Amino acid sequence: MTTEPGYCRACLSPLPETAHRACPACGGHRILRHPELNTLSIAHIDCDAFYAAIEKRDDPSLEDKPVIIGGGQRGVVSTACYVARLYGVKSAMPMFKALKLCPDAVVIRPRGSVYAAEGRRIHEMMRDLTPMVEPLSIDEAFLDLTGTMRLHGAPPALSLLRMQRRIRDEVGITVSVGLSHNKFLAKTASDLDKPDGFAVIGQAETLDFLASRPVGSVYGVGPVFSARLERDGLKTLSQVRRTGDRTMAARYGESGLHLSRLARGDDSRLVRPDRERKSISSETTFNTDIADPEALEKHLWMLCVKVADAAKAKAMSGHVVTLKLKTDRFKSVTRRRTLGAPTQLADTLFRVGRDLLARETGETRYRLIGIGLSDLTAPAGDAADLLDPGATKRAAAERAMDAARARFGGAAVVKGRSLSRRRTD
Repeated sequence: MTTEPGYCRACLSPLPETAHRACPACGGHRILRHPELNTLSIAHIDCDAFYAAIEKRDDPSLEDKPVIIGGGQRGVVSTACYVARLYGVKSAMPMFKALKLCPDAVVIRPRGSVYAAEGRRIHEMMRDLTPMVEPLSIDEAFLDLTGTMRLHGAPPALSLLRMQRRIRDEVGITVSVGLSHNKFLAKTASDLDKPDGFAVIGQAETLDFLASRPVGSVYGVGPVFSARLERDGLKTLSQVRRTGDRTMAARYGESGLHLSRLARGDDSRLVRPDRERKSISSETTFNTDIADPEALEKHLWMLCVKVADAAKAKAMSGHVVTLKLKTDRFKSVTRRRTLGAPTQLADTLFRVGRDLLARETGETRYRLIGIGLSDLTAPAGDAADLLDPGATKRAAAERAMDAARARFGGAAVVKGRSLSRRRTD
């Protein structure tokens, strides 16, 4: 007989100690039990194949088909549904490789505005549970449910099960939940039982659970760092743990010390609902390689508009502009410039980005271009530029265009801005 608390995931009923394989209330077999189930309060919520799930929800004919969200033969996979993943398709994989693995896949271009709206909807459901929600991306977040027992009349685990059902019923997709005593282990747990999973890692089992896990399974340990660790004989977290903080720090710096702490389940980071976004960026992969400067500038301008729109919508400005390029030989080129005053204007982004781009154009052909804004802060108005007397007038014109786009729709106004004219003003 078990003394572990538990719930039926089908009907959400608390389980008596005698229920082992089926729920006495509904006969369901999805049983969730853990000795620390009702005492843990840090959770990680991750939507399952989010973009693909939204597309399958909106088009039921796709339900059993392999679906890839991405763009064109030369793009990359944004999301692959679980059917496509059976063929080996993964996020960030080049599209040509994904289609070679899964030639019958249905490829859908991303609908960013739809995904963003549904992501915000899910985040609001999370905030109905607790104000302590730290979004990591459009489709995942950390939650701290400490002290919510009295508010919801249920321990955090049951509140999370209810929210999981609510998302499924109201949004029409599934999410996976990881519950533990810190952020690292909560995120680790959410990957253990996908899709539509609920996994728990308690304090008492932490060291045993982590011991045999490979170093590459730790979020933030990339392929290069993982390969270096393995070359040095550190393949599992138990081996990292035996090496000790001092040696790990001496060999690998701050990253080594951080990994050493995580290897024993030590993560003191708090869930931060005010977590600041670090950057805003947009990029595009061309159908054919481009060397022509004017053609590259046309793409750059449209990306600057997207980044500026996002910055304005989030009431953010940035001090650093970053241009990203990828050559036809897959070499990445990154160029940055720090501004004297923060901006959120497409005009400023474009002028800085165009100047950075001019130094890279010539005979080189590019397959990708991107622009980003970082070192973000609250907007402080459009600063005058003594070296560019026309900047103030152009800023006022852009603000007026923003107002017109908000009122009448953006396509005509955006397309009406001539790049050829901008090159000589």
